[in-house]
Amino acid sequence: MTKIIRDRAFYGKLAALSLPIAAQNLITFSVGLADNLMVSTLGETSLSGVYMANQIMTLLQMLVLGLSAAMSILAAQYWGKGDTKSLRSIVSIGFLFSIFVGIFFCAASFFFPEQVLSLFTNEPAVIEKASEYLQIVCFTYPLFCLTNILIVSMRCVENTRIGMYISFVALAVNVSLNYVLIFGKLSFPALGVRGAAIATLVSRIAELIIITLIVFVFDKRLKLRPTDLFKPNKLLVKDFFKYGLPVILGDMLWGVNLACQSAIVGRLGESAISAVSIASTVFSMLTVLAYGLRDGASVMTGKAVGTNNVTLVKQYTKSFQLVFVLVGLFCGALIFFSKDLILLFYSRNGMDQTTIEIARQFLIVLSVTSIGTAYQMAALTGIVRAGGDTKFVLINDIIFVWCVVLPSAFLAAFVFNAPPVIVFACLKCDQILKCFVAIVKVNKFNWIKNLTREELSSSK
Repeated sequence: MTKIIRDRAFYGKLAALSLPIAAQNLITFSVGLADNLMVSTLGETSLSGVYMANQIMTLLQMLVLGLSAAMSILAAQYWGKGDTKSLRSIVSIGFLFSIFVGIFFCAASFFFPEQVLSLFTNEPAVIEKASEYLQIVCFTYPLFCLTNILIVSMRCVENTRIGMYISFVALAVNVSLNYVLIFGKLSFPALGVRGAAIATLVSRIAELIIITLIVFVFDKRLKLRPTDLFKPNKLLVKDFFKYGLPVILGDMLWGVNLACQSAIVGRLGESAISAVSIASTVFSMLTVLAYGLRDGASVMTGKAVGTNNVTLVKQYTKSFQLVFVLVGLFCGALIFFSKDLILLFYSRNGMDQTTIEIARQFLIVLSVTSIGTAYQMAALTGIVRAGGDTKFVLINDIIFVWCVVLPSAFLAAFVFNAPPVIVFACLKCDQILKCFVAIVKVNKFNWIKNLTREELSSSK
């Protein structure tokens, strides 16, 4: 029987990989919270507009995260083998496809902002504000794609601190410029939501400059050169899509799911839109540890599978699950007991009390579902997918999203005219239901699959 690991070195390794990622996410979401708080002083329409415009960024993030995850699964296993040449080729594949996605989203958002935004909301005032923001912030999309792929390339070789440092710089730049440009300080004009967009653009430029210097000048592990980004290995391209396509499609599906959720909430009125903007931002900040652990576990699982040490993989799996549950309980309690204090800031900014009350109800729902999120999300994507079974998560998400989540929320919102909190609970119910699937799947261990090619391993 596989036992839980008691060696402190294991948990130290997990913490060393996960905490910098969690810190990076916390800093990144702090930028979102700062945006949220500052824009909220401009009124509910401005806050709703920025939130709806950022749904395009959310969809892009899911696509790029899918590419990054597909890249990470193969890259971590080759890193376990010590085959950095193949790893560099995998990075180039992720780089080329993510850039294409970023340029496409930028063009669509710049030339057709109102048409794109109308997919998410039918509120004319919200669309107008969102368009102002979107036509500037869309230029950050290709920059985000470049930066993300380069950060993930460092994460694949167990250098997870880089993203944290870069996000800290982005936080400082973004918050400072938000204050100056939104409110018109230091002799600058008050630009409102356009100021927030410009601040985001400048911070993305700063991120890209820093990560480019780190990866191509200072890194001594991967030793990536600019020319390597344009030299994908044909066999690895085949593997990337064979094993990575389910991952990419899964994250694309999740992005579509989030877009559909936004479209449902976007038709419940400005108060509901503003409330979900607040709740989502708070949730993202207070669950960073769960997502950091998922990524840390993914690197460790992929590396262990790459060494063909099945016994070690099983020990990792048992131990990871215990950590995931404990972290989920911690995150849920943190959301529940801090919700009133956080909402006080929005209330003092003049936010309507109806919006505040709806946001409070949403946060109570999230305090429960976050426990499930921390376990099932980390178990399925941090262990099962990283271990080589890249199709299961896709199939599981298809079933839950299209057969449970969206139909139940649609019926609640538009047939039964249920209050926003019921609709929101329907949108998040899968986070608990998936736990039952995750427990069974993870502990079967039929997901352990080495995806690396032996014929490439001679070239380091």
